[in-house]
Amino acid sequence: MTFDQLKKSIAAKEYAPIYFFHGEESFYIDELTKAIEKTVLPDAEKSFNQVVLYGKEADFKQVVDNARQFPMMSSYRVVILKEAQEMRTIAQLESYAQSPSPQTILVIAYKHKKLDKRTKFAKAISKTAMVYESKKLYDNQLGPWISQRVTSMGYKMGPDAVRLIAEYLGADLNKINNELQKLVINLPKASTIDTKLIQNQIGISKDFNVFELHKAIGQKNIAKVAMIFNYFGENAKSNPPPMVIPSIFQFISKVLIAKSLSRASDQELQRALGLHSAYFVKDYRLAANNFSVPALKYMLERLRIADLQSKGIGYKNMKPPQIYSELSGVMVNL
Repeated sequence: MTFDQLKKSIAAKEYAPIYFFHGEESFYIDELTKAIEKTVLPDAEKSFNQVVLYGKEADFKQVVDNARQFPMMSSYRVVILKEAQEMRTIAQLESYAQSPSPQTILVIAYKHKKLDKRTKFAKAISKTAMVYESKKLYDNQLGPWISQRVTSMGYKMGPDAVRLIAEYLGADLNKINNELQKLVINLPKASTIDTKLIQNQIGISKDFNVFELHKAIGQKNIAKVAMIFNYFGENAKSNPPPMVIPSIFQFISKVLIAKSLSRASDQELQRALGLHSAYFVKDYRLAANNFSVPALKYMLERLRIADLQSKGIGYKNMKPPQIYSELSGVMVNL
């Protein structure tokens, strides 16, 4: 089942005896776990029939003992095991998975990684549980996901605003969702979320953010590139290199692709770059015209080195102001 299909089946009270949610994207796991937590039992029955356990503190015996208990004055007992990847004895749930209680709904939230399907436990789970793998989104899926999420909340968002959110917050869906919730707290339904609102509410500088940096680099606006890097160096807590550098690397990589596809149509280039809107194709064409292939490759190599320097891997660990100062020199002098 897909995420949406699972949400619908839970809302329709079509339950499985075991739900096993696993994978690298925690957002979908959290959403499905919350859906079961809120939907199966009315509030009056939760104190007696709903138990939440945590993988670091629980062992398989505690999970099984709770799952084998009969519900009190209710049709179901709900046992939720959060952070299941931390439970050392999780493989010993194999025997319960082979014969689950028909009156218990056991939810296993196994986050940040996939379950090894070769294990006996995984094979047992696959036969009796509703298994859902929560996968990280590809770059070209992030923009459409943000747009769809905003629409599902009853609001609108233009392409510039979608791109700003994606560039500034990255691919952390939980973080994006939390920021979207903050944006709409006092916003009337059907309103449009624009870049001004995002900059004001999330605390993104209007002129100094990764979105503006990409545009300035693409336009070869030497003065603005230097100003933004200087701002990042002075405000490194809000603009840490591990967030900023990968974003620039991704932008330059796409410019290099655009350079190699100079004769492609806007639609073809949009698909090749994984852009959710053709609106931004012109930015990549402009940047591709402004830089040679050797220059773009050199920028990528220097960004790779800067990333390692920021983490102290193979290079002397450098402070953010130094890293940004050196990158500024590279980006404005090519």
